[in-house]
Amino acid sequence: MRTDTLASRRRLYLLARLVVARHYRRQLTLPAVAHALASSPRQLQRAYAQFGASSFREDLQARRMDVAATLLAEQRSIPVREVARLVGYRQAPHFARVFRRRYGVSPARFRERALAAGAAQRREPA
Repeated sequence: MRTDTLASRRRLYLLARLVVARHYRRQLTLPAVAHALASSPRQLQRAYAQFGASSFREDLQARRMDVAATLLAEQRSIPVREVARLVGYRQAPHFARVFRRRYGVSPARFRERALAAGAAQRREPA
């Protein structure tokens, strides 16, 4: 593969990751991101395959789940349904399934465990 092709594909991958990191709340699709980056969906797929550890869909899902876990652990006042909406899921049950698949527990149980762990840390002497 030519050096300039490799460099442009890597740039495309990095720009796509930036779009995912900044706009994960939106209903992102591979074709939409490719269009925004003046590329084709196939070229973006190739960039993810060559430089990424995951696919576009997996990358988007991981970003959403990381943010959701942080919100659940740190923002007790936000209901789980609202956390789902904030990270880009229209349907709370779908969010819960994806979350359980990633973390092994429901979002509500994850929050309970995070709160219990935080309480235990506060009780320990420094």
